[in-house]
Amino acid sequence: MAHPCVVTLDHTSRPRVLFSGDQLVEVDLPAGTRVVYPKPPMAGLRDPDAAIRYAVNHPLGAEPLYSKLRPGMSVTVAIDDLSMPLPQMRKPDVRQRMCEVLLDLFDDHGVTDIHWIIATAFHRPMTEAEVKRMVGDRVHGRFWPEKLYNHDAEKPGGLVLLGETASGMPVELNRRAAESDLLIYVNLTFVPMNGGHKSVGTGLAGYRTLKAHHNPNTIRATKSYMQPETSTLSKKMEEIGKFIDDKLDVFHIESTLNNRMFDSTLEFLGKNEDELTGTERAAMKALVKTLEWTPQPLRQAIFEKVPAPYEVTGVWAGECEEVHEQALKKVTQQLVVPIEGQADIAVFPVPYISPYNVGAYLNPLLLSVQIEGYLFNLHRGMPVVKKGGTVIALHPASDKFDRDQHAPYVEFFHELLPQTRDAMELHKKHEKRFSQNAGYIQMYRTGKGYHPVHPFYMWYWGENGRQHIGRVIIVGADNEYVPKVLGYETAKTMDEALRMARETAPEDPSITCMHMCPLVMAEVTPEPDSAEAK
Repeated sequence: MAHPCVVTLDHTSRPRVLFSGDQLVEVDLPAGTRVVYPKPPMAGLRDPDAAIRYAVNHPLGAEPLYSKLRPGMSVTVAIDDLSMPLPQMRKPDVRQRMCEVLLDLFDDHGVTDIHWIIATAFHRPMTEAEVKRMVGDRVHGRFWPEKLYNHDAEKPGGLVLLGETASGMPVELNRRAAESDLLIYVNLTFVPMNGGHKSVGTGLAGYRTLKAHHNPNTIRATKSYMQPETSTLSKKMEEIGKFIDDKLDVFHIESTLNNRMFDSTLEFLGKNEDELTGTERAAMKALVKTLEWTPQPLRQAIFEKVPAPYEVTGVWAGECEEVHEQALKKVTQQLVVPIEGQADIAVFPVPYISPYNVGAYLNPLLLSVQIEGYLFNLHRGMPVVKKGGTVIALHPASDKFDRDQHAPYVEFFHELLPQTRDAMELHKKHEKRFSQNAGYIQMYRTGKGYHPVHPFYMWYWGENGRQHIGRVIIVGADNEYVPKVLGYETAKTMDEALRMARETAPEDPSITCMHMCPLVMAEVTPEPDSAEAK
């Protein structure tokens, strides 16, 4: 029996309304198409602050946090950055709640040598306003900017080499964090690849450590980086994290959220279109038309400036692996929808936002990350699409970049990708040169820029998807150039894209549409009578 969130369309089914960047488009899908919808939001905790206090006082596999605190000690609190959740959550952010509980504990136990570091790794620095919104007025007012700041992986003398793991990976970490008496990591686990050993060993790391696992070979060997037990990427991060935990006193706090991306007025966006009320259908049609006639910058501003009413569903503290195990259970419970069998053709609506374009347009390189990276990898077990199958993605694919955030991306996309899309060649021939670009490094250190090797990591991020997917067809592209550079085909309409896909698909191909947003993740098992199942 199919899961309630899995709908097979018949001839009476209504058109599906799917994201295409910051627009919504109505799409007629053929009868027999399987549409996978997000699960309804789980209930949030009644008192998140009480849950946080309970977690740090009753940790898993560790002594209570208060027993570690004493006057005169140095404490560093590392905090996940704004790349999750998407979009930003309604105030107070769960990270503010966790930081304020910690601050009360520090004050009660006479701890005054405290630094708060936003664990950005090679992401862009958060602005003061963004940091203030995330951690709240109390922490910001007392500590910004001398003792509340972004991690800087290029700061002279700002990193320390702790040593090498058993397999030879160098572990280079933020010096303040590494030399503190106690390191506390405040985490938000939004998807299964977040949290756990990844937190410290990536968020506070330097280039020597990051390039040990952010490389084409690692991603090619990873079945899904959303399924940690089959992920070579996760295994390398776990090795680094265990090495750090052996060297330092690290106390982990992980939190999870539900998927309540839209408030009550827009909840219909995540529902089965066949089940909408008359009022909801009218509202949907009005929203589609409104966005169609609204200029692009205003469309994106509307979505970005309306925070999501996410609710906290769990908080755990203590030893890394025990804590992360509980967080993963909760994330899986919220996101995963079981389906039987892979599809010959998968339809991926690509929304306007990713972890790497908060406050900026989803540029062409990030479009490829969304399609062949995140959306392809949102599975457990088997990929949604069969090996060599076709992905149809909806997005305008505009040749548009935010040059403050993504200056290295412009050069990577317009100069390197037209020469080669081979990730290993890009890795070997060009990554080192970018990593030493003084102008890009300065934009990362003092401006709003991503690190100069970040576009390489983004290209690698889609490597297992590129190795698996046969064709990508973009519906709704406003130009031919961007899809061509990315190696994609284009179609003006969904009907045309399906006709093109059928040219290389088996007779009567199976079609699965992942209905984003909110977020949904498929657990794909073989069909009962298939060779894989036998």
